Amino acid sequence: MSFTRTLRALLVAAVAFNTAAAAIAAEPKVLRYALPAAETGFDPAQLSDLYSRIVTAHIFEAPLAYDHLARPYKLRPSTAAAMPEVSDDFRSFTFHIKPGIHFADDPAFKGKPRELTAQDYVYSVKRIYDPKLKSPAQPSLEDEGIVGLRELRDAALKGQAFDYDREVEGLKALDRYTLRVKLRESRPRHLYGWASDVMGAVAREVVEAYGDKIMEHPVGTGPFRLTEWRRSSRMVLERNPRFREVFYDAQPNADDADGQALLQRFKGRRLPMVDRVELAVIEESQPRWLAFLSGEQDLLERLPNEFVDQAVPGGTLAPNLAKRGMQMFRVPGADVTLTVFNMEDPLVGGYTPEKVALRRAMVLGTDIAREIQLVRRGQAIAAQSMMPPLTSGYRSELRTEMGEFDLPRAKALLDLYGYVDRDGDGWREQPDGKPLVLEMKTQSDQASRQLDELWKKNMDALGLRAVLQTAQWPENLKAARVGRFMLWRVGSSAGSPDGQGSLERGYGPSVGKGNLARFTLPAFDKVYEQLNALPDGPERQALFDQATKLLVAYAPYRVHVHRILTDLAYPWVVGYRRAPFWLDWWQYVDIDPSQRPAVR
Repeated sequence: MSFTRTLRALLVAAVAFNTAAAAIAAEPKVLRYALPAAETGFDPAQLSDLYSRIVTAHIFEAPLAYDHLARPYKLRPSTAAAMPEVSDDFRSFTFHIKPGIHFADDPAFKGKPRELTAQDYVYSVKRIYDPKLKSPAQPSLEDEGIVGLRELRDAALKGQAFDYDREVEGLKALDRYTLRVKLRESRPRHLYGWASDVMGAVAREVVEAYGDKIMEHPVGTGPFRLTEWRRSSRMVLERNPRFREVFYDAQPNADDADGQALLQRFKGRRLPMVDRVELAVIEESQPRWLAFLSGEQDLLERLPNEFVDQAVPGGTLAPNLAKRGMQMFRVPGADVTLTVFNMEDPLVGGYTPEKVALRRAMVLGTDIAREIQLVRRGQAIAAQSMMPPLTSGYRSELRTEMGEFDLPRAKALLDLYGYVDRDGDGWREQPDGKPLVLEMKTQSDQASRQLDELWKKNMDALGLRAVLQTAQWPENLKAARVGRFMLWRVGSSAGSPDGQGSLERGYGPSVGKGNLARFTLPAFDKVYEQLNALPDGPERQALFDQATKLLVAYAPYRVHVHRILTDLAYPWVVGYRRAPFWLDWWQYVDIDPSQRPAVR
C-alpha cells in the first residue's frame, strides 16, 4: 500500500472515530430504573408515600437541602442564598431566597417566565394547613408551632373558606425574596423541615389552574420536569430548561475516600448531568431483577431479598456480575418495617387489658429471626423500637419485647385473657365467645407473599385464624389513611436525622396521617411534645426511651426489622451514592454512554 493510500485510510478512520465519538457525546444521557410500588400523585402537600415523593423531590425545591456527600448529614442552601438567620432561641428564622430562580414553563403562566419568590413558600406552607387537602405533613408541621397557622386552619374547620390571603404572623414574606418564620416555642431542629421535599415551592397560578387535578400536574423549580406519565406504569422526567446554573460541589468527610473521589471527579460540573430519567413501575421482584440483568434498567435499588444469594453471596458481588463491571452499594437503611394494628378496630384495637394482651401475644408470637433468615436473606437486623438507625433516639444496644420471640409466653397470655378454643375446631375465640379472625391487608408481589406466608404460620401456631386481603399498595394506603383496615404491614424511612419523626406514628393529632395505627394516648402525646423543645442529649434520649416503653406496652405497632440496603448499578452509572434521609440524587449522577456498548 502506498504512503498516500495509507494516509487516506488513516484519515478516513480518524473521521469515522470522531464522528462516532461525537454521536456518543450528543446522545442524551438517560438514567433508567424501576420502582417497586406505584406512585399516588405529585402534589407535595398531599403525599405520604415514598415512591411519589422520590419523583416530586426532583421537581420541587425547598429553601434548604442536604449536602449530597457529607455523612451523616449537613444542611446547605438550595433556593436560599445562604443558611437562614436564626434568633430568639430558635424561635425566629429568616430566609433570603435567591433572585432569578424560575418555575418550569407551564400554560398556567400564560407564556411568561415565572420567578420564585418568598410568597411562594408562604402559599405552599399554607396549603399544608388547608383542611380540604388533608395533608399528611400537617401534624408534624404543627409540632413546629408556626405562629398563626393553627388559627387559620381552625377558622376553616369551622366552616369558613380557607383564607390564603390572610396574613399570618409566623409566616411572612417581608419583601420579594425574604421569608420570615416565627415559632411559638424554641425548636432547635426546625431547619430540618425546610430541607424536606414536602416544603417544595408550588406556584399558586398552577394550583388554581388545575384545581382537583393538581396531583397530575407538578410544576416546580427543580432540575427535572415530568414529561410523560402512565399511571402505575411509567414516568419520564427530563431536564428542566428553566433550571438555573447549579454546579457540583459538596463537603465529604476528610476520611471519606469515595466521597473525596466523587468530588474530585465532578466538582464544577453543571447539574443535572443526565438529560432524562425513565422510571418503570415493576412491583414483582423477579421481573424487576430480570429487567436489570438484561440491561433494560441501569440501576437496581434495593436488591430483592430472594436474589441476595445469587447477586451478593456472603456480602460480596458475585463473580459473574463483577465480570460485567457491576457496582455494588451496601449500606444500613435509616428505616423500620412495621405491622400496623388499627387501634379503632373492634377486634385488635382498644386499650383494655384483654385487647393489649392480644396484640402483645401477636408480637411475642412473631418470629423475626426467621423472617431475617428466610425472607430477608440476612439483609436486616431486628428492630427494638420505632427509631431507625442513623437518627437521634436510636440505640443499638437497646433490647425490648419487640425483639423477642416467645411462643409459650404468647400462648399463656392469650389463655390468661380468655382467648381460648371453645368449640374444639383448633382456633381460638374472643373472650366473649365470638369468632376471632385476623385480617391482614397485603400486596400481590413476591416479597409480600413470602412475608404473608411466614406471618400466617406464626398466627397458626398461636391458634389465631388469619386471612389475607390483597390489593395494590396505593389502595391499601388509602384504606389505612381512613381507618378501613385491621392489620397492614409497611416500611417507614426516616425523612431527617431526627428520630422524633418516627414517633409521629404514635402521636394522637397525626391520626389518619402519619399515625396509621390511630393510636391516642395522652401520656405518649405529652412525651412527644416534650421532645420538640429539648436539644439533643441525655435528657432528650431519656424521653425517647420513655416513648419506646409506652409503644412496647400498648403495642399499636409490631416493629420488625431495620433493612440492610443493597443497590446494584452498571459501570456506565457514575457518581451514584445512596442518601440516608433525602430523596433527591438524580442530578448528581452521570451516565457514560461510551461504556454501554462495551459491556453489552
